[in-house]
Amino acid sequence: MSQKIIVEDVSLAELKEGLADGSIALVDVREANEWAAGRIPGATFNPLSAFNPAALPAAKPGQRVVLHCRSGKRSITALGLAQAGGRDDVRAHFTGGMLEWQGAGEKVLAG
Repeated sequence: MSQKIIVEDVSLAELKEGLADGSIALVDVREANEWAAGRIPGATFNPLSAFNPAALPAAKPGQRVVLHCRSGKRSITALGLAQAGGRDDVRAHFTGGMLEWQGAGEKVLAG
């Protein structure tokens, strides 16, 4: 019996607002080489290849954990792993990923 994954899509505008006001804890699930090449400011790192639901940040009151990857596919996989690992509070992902973030000219941190 497989559990249905709960998915909440987060837009670029919602992500920017949430990072600015602290209502989003962003987690990057890309791999180390991708993280090193550039990351969204404020994101934490939990690569899909070694994904650990227990290592996800605990959402503060009024905050939600949002996962992201390059294009929105791996973040869906990570949502499933998080929920299967007991993190029912982890339901959101940034659908556009790094491709949309960079395409919109948003700031990227290197290294």
